[in-house]
Amino acid sequence: MRSRPLASEPGPSHPGGAGHVPWWAMSEQPPSRHHRPMLPGAGRFEAVTGGLDPAVRSEAADRCATLLVRGAHGTDDEDVVARVVHLADTEGLDTLADLWSGSPADSLAGCLWRLYLLRAWVYADPASAAREFDAGRLHTPVHEVVAGVVDPPGPAEVRALTDLVLRGVVRGDFADTLYRAAAFSRVVAAGRAHLGAGPAREGYASDLSASRLITMAEQLERAASLEVEGRLA
Repeated sequence: MRSRPLASEPGPSHPGGAGHVPWWAMSEQPPSRHHRPMLPGAGRFEAVTGGLDPAVRSEAADRCATLLVRGAHGTDDEDVVARVVHLADTEGLDTLADLWSGSPADSLAGCLWRLYLLRAWVYADPASAAREFDAGRLHTPVHEVVAGVVDPPGPAEVRALTDLVLRGVVRGDFADTLYRAAAFSRVVAAGRAHLGAGPAREGYASDLSASRLITMAEQLERAASLEVEGRLA
């Protein structure tokens, strides 16, 4: 049985820096001598976030997630890696929410939503994320995948850590990527619980309470186990 998806409410998108790079640039460029991974093109992306029948929309969203995870995996193209990492910046978190937030937690689409949601929260409030991560390391065992952060971690370090996690979608083992994100979520949850509620947050960030972070960690760990077994789709 698939896990219940993490609830969320509409919130602000997080626009990136200069130069919006559309998804078509990943897959519809002129052929070159080097193979470029096939990723979702603009037509499909726009159709999925439009007014499709829910069943068709869900199927298309799953296809986009599969292309993103399986199609880009193992590429040596740093440009593709950067576009995957910064997808929420270029397309907007609201767009990714429309695409994947309703997907089951034990699906590729559901995993991607949780990974981008976690990164978006860290980038929206890196000082709080660093403070909670630092506090959490004192109150819960720290998995080796997140143990290499400098002591004490600052905003730049936790931002870099979440970027490193998302690089794992393209580089390395996807199960390890999910385990790393789960470990980070557990540490932050412990820190948030110890420090108490922080300032009021709006939109998606309000979903990431300590209890929801623990739920997210459990869901990511379950998905990682399915990936190891070859059953995550």
